[in-house]
Amino acid sequence: MSKIKRIGILTSGGDASGMNPAIRSVVRTAIANGLEVVGIREGYQGLMYNNVYDMNAGSVGGIINHGGTILFSARSPEFQTEEGMKKAADNMKYHGMEALVVIGGDGTYRGALDFANHHPEFPIVGIPGTIDNDIYGTDYTIGYDTAVNVAMEAIDKLRDTATSHGRCFVVEVMGRHAGYIALEVGIASGAEDILIPETPTNLDKIVEELQLAKKRGKKSSIIVVAEGDESGGAMETAKHIEGKTGFDTRVTILGHMQRGGSPTSKERLMAARFGYIAVKALLEEKTNIAVGIWKGEYTYTPLSDAIKKVPKIDPIDLELCRTLAI
Repeated sequence: MSKIKRIGILTSGGDASGMNPAIRSVVRTAIANGLEVVGIREGYQGLMYNNVYDMNAGSVGGIINHGGTILFSARSPEFQTEEGMKKAADNMKYHGMEALVVIGGDGTYRGALDFANHHPEFPIVGIPGTIDNDIYGTDYTIGYDTAVNVAMEAIDKLRDTATSHGRCFVVEVMGRHAGYIALEVGIASGAEDILIPETPTNLDKIVEELQLAKKRGKKSSIIVVAEGDESGGAMETAKHIEGKTGFDTRVTILGHMQRGGSPTSKERLMAARFGYIAVKALLEEKTNIAVGIWKGEYTYTPLSDAIKKVPKIDPIDLELCRTLAI
């Protein structure tokens, strides 16, 4: 049996819809297994400055359908210093926290691993929470499905206007270093092309394809661009297309709206599962790992691997988009 009796939980980095259901799952799974839970507000910042409170089953009532995070989030450069981590460790001891569950993305995991290296007495388990879906060791990260659905609904509405006026819309979605949102929403919304950071972009080739499509009778088109694509984003892409073709081209940047919204059913289900297996991992005395799901199986990936390795885009999906956009 695990010796852990009291755990802390925090969310860090960018918020992602589904964090609240994950918090709910961690808290109630922990209580069901005889553990006490301390909620840490504002991530690592709150851990350093005692922004904590005891949580019970009622603390997470009515949050499963809400986006964002009831624990809030904050950036904390101070936590990256030895002094900052010592403050956090001292506060964990003061409040009787013996282990930590962190929900977030790459930066959150880096902070967790640094803290674990400086204070190995505290087991840490990570839950992947980022809309970018770019964490190694898991096929899915909390926030991704909701973000894709928010973007898809927006593009569906833009398609109506694009068709009505015979326009080309260039839609920018989030994804500074990863093109997963752009790729999936592009396929799901029938985009004519998708521009992502993982693959080279040839704007002249895209212009050529748009011109050929117009000759075949297409009156409108949608181009989905990840914000980190080498083309320079939606604005530069649209300028190039309009300059080369003369097409009436408009830009829509979806921005942070993709992070918000009520979590989808898939989001809530995955968050519940991740929270559950994260607590079970601590009870089994696993440490410095991130939970996930890989090819249908639940996984435990060392935090060191999760932050050093990069998941790969499936090239078949890009070919799929271009094939179906004829």
